[in-house]
Amino acid sequence: MTTETSAAAPRQRLRTGDDPDAHLRTNPMKIGVGLVGLIAVVWGVANLFLAFAYYPQWFGNKFVIGILAIIAGVGGAAVLFFFLNMFVEGLPRRLSEGVIPYAFLLPGLLLVGLMLVYPTFQTINYSFANADSTAYVGLQNYKTIFGSNEFWQSIVNNILWLLIVPALVVAFGVIVAVLADKLSATGEKVAKSMIFLPMAISAVGASAIWLLVYAYNNPGQPQTGLLNAIWTGLGGDPQTWLAIDTLKLNSILLMVILIWLQAGFAMVLLSSAIKGVPEDTLEAARIDGAGEFQIFWQVVIPQIKGTIITVFVTVFITVLKVFDIVYVTTNGAYGTNVIANLFFNKLFAASEAGQATAIVVVLLIAVIPLIWYQVKHFRDEEAGR
Repeated sequence: MTTETSAAAPRQRLRTGDDPDAHLRTNPMKIGVGLVGLIAVVWGVANLFLAFAYYPQWFGNKFVIGILAIIAGVGGAAVLFFFLNMFVEGLPRRLSEGVIPYAFLLPGLLLVGLMLVYPTFQTINYSFANADSTAYVGLQNYKTIFGSNEFWQSIVNNILWLLIVPALVVAFGVIVAVLADKLSATGEKVAKSMIFLPMAISAVGASAIWLLVYAYNNPGQPQTGLLNAIWTGLGGDPQTWLAIDTLKLNSILLMVILIWLQAGFAMVLLSSAIKGVPEDTLEAARIDGAGEFQIFWQVVIPQIKGTIITVFVTVFITVLKVFDIVYVTTNGAYGTNVIANLFFNKLFAASEAGQATAIVVVLLIAVIPLIWYQVKHFRDEEAGR
């Protein structure tokens, strides 16, 4: 019986049309149509983009351009992936199964390369050129910025921001997360919503709000600025707070804005981490006689260390690139300048593209170790799970 079944198997396979070499065969029709379709879509979208960029008058007003851009973007992506899928399906089955993840990632990677990688190398190239990027000047731009007092003042201010803001954001985030966790369910939701609300405000909007807090009116006039109203209520004279460079007070007042914005972000992540601490470890610590303060420092904090590092590094990178707050409030005056704002003023106010790009390259070099550490930390966390 077994022998008959085994002998019948090859005949049955041939009768059902099961081709043993099907996984090695290609479909030239699908490959050809898919390839032609891909080329046509890329060519069409590229030409439409160039038309938008150089001949916007062809499309009427900006509203029409926006609608067409959405249609072309969404529709173009759908058609692109349709032909891409057709092309991959035409390949031999074994090759198709291995290639398809990379094929669908390829458009995204190309877009990232076009929008991020290429401009990065172009910026490095321009950092060795003159003010209008028409001739190379070697290392002159770097010599100029490193010999500038304004550049070193911006570096010092950036370091001050980096020392204060990330640490305080993490500290406030932990404190709020712990205290909110002690409230009732409704109270926790309300408290966290209020703390997180500033995250919905742009840095420019937040700066405008805090300019009202720091507002100054002449002595004898009503002080509309909250800080001066409190200060004069305590018997002091109104102050132009953002012009006081003593002990870097004005820079610290600008840091308050970013701390206010980022505290909600830190709170959400740290609150989730704290809630994820196993209750068994907390109960075991209580049974051993540990107080709540000891439990917090010796049990909770070590278990949320990974999240704390992630929040700290994320805020650290944000602070390193801080620009909006300084630009809107002081534009770098009164000793408050930072690297990103210095770059902006060099490029757009002073028309010194060479020095501006050199400043950006310095900032890029400073950020790379942090990004590397963040990626390494994330991989170590994933490997430890």
